[in-house]
Amino acid sequence: MMLSGFFRLGVWQNFFRAWRGGYTGNLEGEGFTLGGVYVIGAGTQGILLEHREKEFGDKVSLPSVLEAAEKIKPQAS
Repeated sequence: MMLSGFFRLGVWQNFFRAWRGGYTGNLEGEGFTLGGVYVIGAGTQGILLEHREKEFGDKVSLPSVLEAAEKIKPQAS
């Protein structure tokens, strides 16, 4: 996203939401890497949930993570 990330309205909205919530973060690292969340099932279940950040501060829905985690079936040993 590099420099274009600073001009996106959603990035600034996410920044102010986090700041109002008390999150301060840190200033270490390169700062241009977007994150993601994966819920991966056992064995051949594969990926049950995939969320990739589209812009800085894009959060995954906690209920969707919990729903995907409940679908994980134990693998027979």
